[in-house]
Amino acid sequence: MSAYKDLKIAAWNANMQLKHDGLAIQTFGNVSAFDPTAGVFAIKPSGVPYAQMRPADMVVVDLDGRVVEGSLRPSSDTKTHAVLFRNIPNIRGVAHTHSTHAVAWAQAQRAIPLLGTTHADQFPAPVPVTPLLSDAAIQGDYEEETGKLILETLAALPGPHPEMILVGGHGPFTWGSTPMQAVQNSGVLEEIARMALLTMQINPNIAPLKATLVQKHFQRKHGKNAYYGQE
Repeated sequence: MSAYKDLKIAAWNANMQLKHDGLAIQTFGNVSAFDPTAGVFAIKPSGVPYAQMRPADMVVVDLDGRVVEGSLRPSSDTKTHAVLFRNIPNIRGVAHTHSTHAVAWAQAQRAIPLLGTTHADQFPAPVPVTPLLSDAAIQGDYEEETGKLILETLAALPGPHPEMILVGGHGPFTWGSTPMQAVQNSGVLEEIARMALLTMQINPNIAPLKATLVQKHFQRKHGKNAYYGQE
């Protein structure tokens, strides 16, 4: 009996949700589930079709990316997940997708502008995009350097940090208080990206949403006196 059975099930469920939500094509994408007490996380095995994966296939690694349990090779993005778990407080899940519209913005190396209340409900600023990695970083420990670049980009933001980012030329990473929350954030990001693209096609001169409306929507959902949802 695995000591990490529940963690593996959590990771498997979140990966299955990623596929169910249409956020993962072929074998692309991955979600991890973190246990801070044990200092390990379970993550999707590399290159295994979603239809074939079972909870037991999830690979458990430590925060240095070393395999603790599992016979399969972990996701190629494992070291990026590890960097985020080591450095972003209180997160328990990380998701990475190659979803079409979010990737399009990442490939364009453009932050997603805040144009409407759907975006404001999630985060009160543009979704940031990292610069491209340097040649030295690409040729070095690529996945570790990707995580470091995400952290550097977040640290340079003037306001609160989002639970999502676009890695320039690559694609989106999201995180959350649970693995499923990370997947949900990936879904919201994809919709925000799609809506922004359509909006700018309809009106290329559209201005960012005005600040009062942004703050109203963000605060009613996330603020001290939030009243969205049920108690």
